[in-house]
Amino acid sequence: MTMTPRLRKFALTAHVTSSVGWLGADAGFLALAIVGLVSQDAQMVRAAYLAMELIGLFIIVPFSFAALLTGLVLALGTPWGLFQHYWILVKFLLTTGATIVLVVHTNAMQEAASRVSIAAETLSSVRTHLSASGAGGHLGDLQMQLVVAAGAGLLVLLTTTTLGVCKPRGMTPYGRRKQHEQHRVSQP
Repeated sequence: MTMTPRLRKFALTAHVTSSVGWLGADAGFLALAIVGLVSQDAQMVRAAYLAMELIGLFIIVPFSFAALLTGLVLALGTPWGLFQHYWILVKFLLTTGATIVLVVHTNAMQEAASRVSIAAETLSSVRTHLSASGAGGHLGDLQMQLVVAAGAGLLVLLTTTTLGVCKPRGMTPYGRRKQHEQHRVSQP
């Protein structure tokens, strides 16, 4: 089924908007994760993780699902197809994987935000408080996990953006077969 030009433009606008929104929100999330990892100011760390939780739940997660859904609609509703070109298939697989990883890391983000908020209430250094309680190692792992996940997510999103802009050549075997069939049908 091919979409009308008006519907295709609407879907493309929604896809680009949600993808760029996801990319920008992930960049902000990465900046906050780095602040949470390196800052010695307990209130700053607490604020960073509370902001990360809100950005993750109310911006990144909805944009990731919107980008995935609108990309699927575009792939299935335009002549490009989902399985005809490698760049579309790779872009779809990367977006699907990034969305799954994001949902899995949402729990780690919430746990880190909760633990840091509790630690910051003492108004002492977060690391000093956590070292004294013996819990610093686990939180440090969570903090590093969030930085790595956000950085990897940013790389994946930049890759999908590059694929969408450059549209590298290369058809899948299915795409070549479909193209050959269409060429054969168009010639009497």
